[in-house]
Amino acid sequence: MTKLIFATNNPYKVEEIQSATGNIIEVISLKQAGIDIDIPEPHDTLEANASEKSKTIHQLTKANCFSEDTSLEVKALNGEPGVKSARYAGDDKLSEKNIDKLLSKLGNTQNRKAKFRTVISLILNNKEYLFEGVCNGKILSARKGKKGFGYDPVFVPDGSNKSFAEMSMAEKSKFSHRKKALDKMIAFLKTELHTTNHGYNEIKVN
Repeated sequence: MTKLIFATNNPYKVEEIQSATGNIIEVISLKQAGIDIDIPEPHDTLEANASEKSKTIHQLTKANCFSEDTSLEVKALNGEPGVKSARYAGDDKLSEKNIDKLLSKLGNTQNRKAKFRTVISLILNNKEYLFEGVCNGKILSARKGKKGFGYDPVFVPDGSNKSFAEMSMAEKSKFSHRKKALDKMIAFLKTELHTTNHGYNEIKVN
C-alpha cells in the first residue's frame, strides 16, 4: 500500500479521502505525521492553493504527499464564495457562519445552481501532478441533515434529492467532487507505480 501524507488539518476530509481510497493508499494526516502547522491559502485559484500546501509539506518532509483545495461556486452570485469558500464569512473558517452568509446573499433567488470543484495536487517522487473533480447541484433555502462538513447541509447534487449532509459516506462518494478528483489520482498512481518515469513535471487530468 502506498503511503501519502495528506496536507490537511481537517479530520473530516481525512476520513472522506481514506474511505474513498480503500486499500489503494494509506492516508497519513498531518497530525499522524507529527506536523502542526496551518498552511496559508493566499492565492486566487484552487490550483495555486493546492500546490502551495503540497509543496510546503514536501519541503518539510521530502515525502510523497498530496493536498486539495475545494470551492463552492454559486451561479447567481457570480461564482461566490469560490476560492474563499472556507473563509467566506471570516478567517475563523466557521461553517455555520459561511452558510448563513451564503443563504442571506441568495435570499429568495430562484436560480440556485451551484457546483463544488476540487483540485488535488500530488507530489510523487519530487514531481507535481494536478487532478480536478466537479459536482454540479443546487443550494437549498435551508439546512438539511447533520452529517458531513462545510456547506454539505445546503448542497444537493444533481441526480439526488438529499443534501450531502443527509448522505452516508458511501452515498456521498457517488457524487463527490473530491472523490472524482481522487479517482483520477488513484488511476494515475496505479499506472505510475508500475511504469517508468514519463518525464512530465506537471499534468492536469480533466
